Amino acid sequence: MNATVRIFDGLFIFLAVLGIGYGYLTGTSRTGVEWVGTTAFILSAGLSLLIGGYLRFVARRISTLPEDYEEAEVSDGAGELGFFSPHSLWPFLVAFSVFVVGYGLAFWNWWVIIGGGTAVIITVCGLVFEYHWGREKH
Repeated sequence: MNATVRIFDGLFIFLAVLGIGYGYLTGTSRTGVEWVGTTAFILSAGLSLLIGGYLRFVARRISTLPEDYEEAEVSDGAGELGFFSPHSLWPFLVAFSVFVVGYGLAFWNWWVIIGGGTAVIITVCGLVFEYHWGREKH
């Protein structure tokens, strides 16, 4: 975990310096500060800080991982890493419903936005509760 925390801390510093420099350098141009890029860099730095803080918080509660040792082998981290459901259609359906919302926003069709938003809510609930319905319901 410590290696991951250091990566996100370094990314925070890099993005913060880059955002401040980008804002300053575009501010000295004849067109003024380019706010979209500056905001994107600063918000990305903030997100890196949040992720690094969360990982630092979690690292205190778990034992040392193989990634934290200099002489660790790849096989030291072997084992079950999580659960993956390769047969699930829910991620595709969530992505498609988000696409429908984006399509509605692009052309400002309120009825497409409402239908896509409803589809997003339904598909996200389906994804979250996929394995909480019991075997007989699948």
